[in-house]
Amino acid sequence: AEARRRAEETLDRVGLGHRKKHRPNELSGGEQQRVTIARALAGGPSIVWADEPTGNLDTETAGSIMELLQELNNEGLTLVLVTHDPAIGSTAGKLIRMRDGAIESATDRPEE
Repeated sequence: AEARRRAEETLDRVGLGHRKKHRPNELSGGEQQRVTIARALAGGPSIVWADEPTGNLDTETAGSIMELLQELNNEGLTLVLVTHDPAIGSTAGKLIRMRDGAIESATDRPEE
């Protein structure tokens, strides 16, 4: 019962509570990506590794997902995000740039 409650709450947080009865082949690529994010968050992890978490999402939904991830980060969740999107990178507390498989630079961002 607790696991179901957490799953439904997490689906609501990613904007998919209304689609919980749908099968994966009935969801768009962006909806499937949000389900993946919800699954990663539902267990209450202390760290989440995400490779292009907003890559298949429209701008508005991507913004909502990033707001959710920022909110969770502020609550103590550690996020490790891989992105090619400078706007997402600009929200990071630490930015590590890689080129050709090697770390090029690492920059700490001041807390606001």
